[in-house]
Amino acid sequence: MGQLLKTFIYSSLSIFLTISLIRFPDQALEAGIRGLNMWWEVVFPSLLPFFITAELLLAFGVVNFFGILFEPIMRPLFNVPGSGSFGWMMGMASGYPTGAKITARLREEKQLSKIEAERLVSFTNNSSPLFIFGAISAGFFHDLKLGALLAVCHYTSNAMVGFCMRFYGRKEEATKRRKKTSMQKVSLIKAFREMHESRVKANKPLGEILGDAVLNSIKTLVMVGGFIILFSVLIKLLFLVGISSAIATIWEQLLILIDFPTDLALPIFSGLFEITIGASMISQTMTDTLLQQAIIISFILGFNGLSIHAQVASILSKTDIRYFPYFFARILHGCFAVILTIILYKPLYLDRQTIDMNEIPVSHFDLTGNLWGMILYYLKDVGPIVTIACLALSALILYRRSFK
Repeated sequence: MGQLLKTFIYSSLSIFLTISLIRFPDQALEAGIRGLNMWWEVVFPSLLPFFITAELLLAFGVVNFFGILFEPIMRPLFNVPGSGSFGWMMGMASGYPTGAKITARLREEKQLSKIEAERLVSFTNNSSPLFIFGAISAGFFHDLKLGALLAVCHYTSNAMVGFCMRFYGRKEEATKRRKKTSMQKVSLIKAFREMHESRVKANKPLGEILGDAVLNSIKTLVMVGGFIILFSVLIKLLFLVGISSAIATIWEQLLILIDFPTDLALPIFSGLFEITIGASMISQTMTDTLLQQAIIISFILGFNGLSIHAQVASILSKTDIRYFPYFFARILHGCFAVILTIILYKPLYLDRQTIDMNEIPVSHFDLTGNLWGMILYYLKDVGPIVTIACLALSALILYRRSFK
């Protein structure tokens, strides 16, 4: 019965999407182009270096080196091996879905158990500083001070999620293995030996390692781009057929209970699907105080949006890592971020607000004082060139390998 219900739901959604595309072809095309521009201007060129670097560090055994050194930190705090520190740091630096990608690779390399991988993926899939400071703070709100508040709340609450998830699945773990890993001592010599043995064991020439790193990274980013375009079109279609407005009325009742403007209902619904679109709509909504907008943004950043969830689910589907712990952790992250935003709004924003940004015209907003804003600005110019060049490079590598 359950399988029949799934078949009915999946087929109904597919039929709905097909009919909507036929009914609104122009609007769907416009939404698809918007998602494509977002992917090839910013997402692809900003994530590709991190993905390739992660693949190379795994291939050369550097992650094993980190694993030995950071074991005394990661094991007591998050109950994961020291190699998880690599996924945590890369996830914070580059944003989603890097954390999920690295966790899946560590699981494939047998450096994590199934439970440890589910713990790790729950707190390594963060938003990047580029998105928080460049897109949201400078791009949408034109308020450089807001980025610090959102970043502190986002990354601190994410660490809190990781600490809470350390208790997840303890009964399923083997007690013997847990005690063995917790007793490891830090040794630079041992860490270097582990790195060397891992590299020798791979036994691949440098050219093949570089080619695999590029191809694996580009394959993942093409999948990410597909989800971005799909959800961009889906959000537009839901709005056109009136489903978004109908569901937004439910959010309006909840917003009335907490004394928030009801105009935030539709932006919240959109943000739960795709963060960028939701954040843009929230920044354009009039509220009594900026705190209300900051609370909603913090929750959406913590939850990640269903577009990110779909990307993570697709990455995890190639492994035995279950998706539900990640979903639960995202809700927990959003709740923690909201609480921290309320607590830290005054010390991190109001007390540090020294410039009245309302006096600065939006058209003359200066990004030179914000590093992430400048990176985002220049990415829009050079991003498409980088994307096309890398896609051409991957095609060349595949072409050459087809003759071997």
